[in-house]
Amino acid sequence: MRLIWVKVGGLWPVNTGGRIRSFHMLRELSHRHEVTLLTTHGPSEDPRALEAALPRCEVVSVPWALAKRGSARFALALVRSWLSSLPVDLYKARVPALGREIERRLANERVDLIVADFLLATPNVTRAAAPPTVLFAHNVEHVIWQRMREVEPRAWRRILLALESRKMRRYEASACARAQLTIAVSDADRHLLAAAAPGARVRAVPTGVDVDYFAPDGVAEIPGRLVFTGSMDWYPNEDGIVHFIDAVLPRIRREVPAAALTVVGRNPSARLRGAAAAAGVRVTGLVDDVRPHMAEAAVYVVPLRIGGGTRLKIFEALSMAKAVVSTTVGAEGLPLAPGRHFLQADEPAGFAEAVTSLLRDDEFEHQCGEVLRHAS
Repeated sequence: MRLIWVKVGGLWPVNTGGRIRSFHMLRELSHRHEVTLLTTHGPSEDPRALEAALPRCEVVSVPWALAKRGSARFALALVRSWLSSLPVDLYKARVPALGREIERRLANERVDLIVADFLLATPNVTRAAAPPTVLFAHNVEHVIWQRMREVEPRAWRRILLALESRKMRRYEASACARAQLTIAVSDADRHLLAAAAPGARVRAVPTGVDVDYFAPDGVAEIPGRLVFTGSMDWYPNEDGIVHFIDAVLPRIRREVPAAALTVVGRNPSARLRGAAAAAGVRVTGLVDDVRPHMAEAAVYVVPLRIGGGTRLKIFEALSMAKAVVSTTVGAEGLPLAPGRHFLQADEPAGFAEAVTSLLRDDEFEHQCGEVLRHAS
């Protein structure tokens, strides 16, 4: 078949959960079909490297950067989105050059299928006579906005977040209904999307991990070392780690004074850096390889309060035989059993107790890690 894959926000470098899923799907599809990737790249990203990594795909990338929260561009997009049916995240994801390229392709070429990668891509795929479309839904976006509202302490922001959540739910349901197929990343997400869009065709494609790449390498763990990995410009990650630093880490250190946390991931905000500096937490920023940081950790923590989809980071940690402590949201959608594959806790006291129990019981930690490795 002749496929067009539309991805706003780029695919290179392959350093986020969404990019990992999309990159490997594209690579496999290109062995069987004729695939054109229409995407974007930021100022520091090199589309030529993406072309080299996907030699069987035609790659067309246009320069574009998403407006960040707190910026003037974001504020302007927010105000303008209030006059639109689009939620602000989708309003600011419209890329005129990308939309024009899609229109040109549809007018001049045979196209059998369009894949809209993430909901962010859908505002750019607007042609009424377009060929069948598949929506690849990495998250249930309206649930993320609902959870942001639930943890927001300021009343005025809760009102705005409730508005965005409702707009996102309406748009998300409409997008699922318009698509010939919606792909979710877990059965939990499939049920949520199907409930929001009755009659839509929604199927789940589970996520995997490269167990040969993420494998124990014999590096000695550092006693008391905790690690979290993830894109730190993704708000749910920032929220979870700042909350962990403020509410959980002090409880752990009262029991295990040597406990130390390393936060690994790109673009940490000034807010996160400030909280980390005050608490003596190491923040690496972008790294070439997360595995050395994971290897030296005694416990891998996933203290997320907001999120959707599934967390590849947990499978990566399990594959490296790491003991994991996660919230319910952090492990959501994964086929794992709390108490066997990982320890689960949601409140600060319970999360701290779970981490402390692992740091104090080396044998239990080792056994837990081995169970995780075999389960992965």
